[in-house]
Order: sequence, then C-alpha cells, then structure tokens
Amino acid sequence: MNKIPTPHIECEDKNLIAKTVLMPGDPLRAKFISDTFLEDPVCFNHVRGMLGYTGTYKGRRISVMGSGMGQPSIGIYSYELFNFYDVENIIRIGSAGSYVKELDVYDVVLVDSAFSESTYAKTQTLNSETPNVLYPSKSLCQKLEAIAKDINIPIKHGRTHSSDVFYRNAKFDWQDYAKEHELKCVEMESYALFHNANVSNKHAACLLTISDSFVTKEVTTSEERQKAFTNMMKIALEMAL
Repeated sequence: MNKIPTPHIECEDKNLIAKTVLMPGDPLRAKFISDTFLEDPVCFNHVRGMLGYTGTYKGRRISVMGSGMGQPSIGIYSYELFNFYDVENIIRIGSAGSYVKELDVYDVVLVDSAFSESTYAKTQTLNSETPNVLYPSKSLCQKLEAIAKDINIPIKHGRTHSSDVFYRNAKFDWQDYAKEHELKCVEMESYALFHNANVSNKHAACLLTISDSFVTKEVTTSEERQKAFTNMMKIALEMAL
C-alpha cells in the first residue's frame, strides 16, 4: 500500500484531494484559480512551494495543484496523485509556444498527442520500446471538447512537442523539426503526464494556451500567463460538474 504523506505532498488525508485535479505548471496559477473560481478552498500542500488547493466549483469538489516545469517535475506530482492519493483524472492546463501560423497567442489547444525525445517513459518503465508519441484519455478529451462547445469557447487541436530543453545552445531548426514530427506547439510536460496516466490506469488530458509564437514572435508576459489564460481554466473547471 502506498503511504501518505509522500516526500512531495504533505496531505495526510486522501479525501482532501478531489478525484479530478487541474494541473498548471505555475503554482501561483494554481493559487489564482483557487482564489478566483473556487468556493471554500483549502490548501492541501505547501511543500517546495508547490501549492495545491481543493474547493468547490458550482457545488462540486475539484482540486488544483502546480506541477512545476519539465517532465521530471510533473512526473513526480502526477504519479503521486494517481497512485498515492487515488486521483482519477489530471488535466494539465499549461502554456505553449506555437510552431504554426494557425495557432495565435491566446488560442486554446486541446492536445491530441504528445511527441518527445525524452527518455522519461523509457526510464520509468525500463522499456526501450516505449514510443515517442503518447496519447491522452480519449473519453476525457471528448468531455472537454463537449464542454468547450457548450460554453462557447473555441478550441483547436494538435500534437504538442514535450521538450526537455528550453534553451538550446545548438542550432535548432524548429520549422523542419515541427514538420517532420507533425508538431503544432511546444511545451515541457504533457508526454510524462500521459505516460503516468497510462501506467497507472488513470486518465489525463491537456489544454494549452498559446503564450508565444515562433512564427510571429509575439509573446505574453509572466503576469498574463499567470492570470489571463482563463478560457482553458473555465473549460477544465467544468469537469467538476
């Protein structure tokens, strides 16, 4: 039996964390969601500043917790939530850079697959045959798409590049790379989340808001990324219902 609290989540009662967890990378975005949208929120984690909250949204319980940046970080938190706290669904709500002109700043993307060069999945399972493309929960994505339609928030679809590297010293031809692997945008977490859901027999999905564009060079500020990406938050929050 997996014991709680874990080395990274101090919550001593599984019942304090809802079955569905929204997971932004930034813990301050988790706090913003809690402060803005949840009623009677309770903070269940402070460890390493990775804030987690549970409250109600339109009368139903839902949790939100930061994942940190990169696949090792979301790998730890999502694995512990799935396997130690009996969480059933994790919806990543993150930011991404656009590789294509069809995705503009502030567009919401429902990820339909994640490509990565990362060895995260291969190392976690000791299976060298683990593919470089992983997929989210089909049923969870269908629900999110239906919700977006119901509340009249437009979404786009595509494959994300879950990269382990933000700053590349070597010359990176992102245009050829995106074309070769059919990539629409880039971030750093979805592949590991989808893998953990697969090995844990749980459900995961990812909504991304485009924060900058490789094509147009348009960028958003850190404060905008923390507070202004509300459309994807609203879609994900409706999962509580």
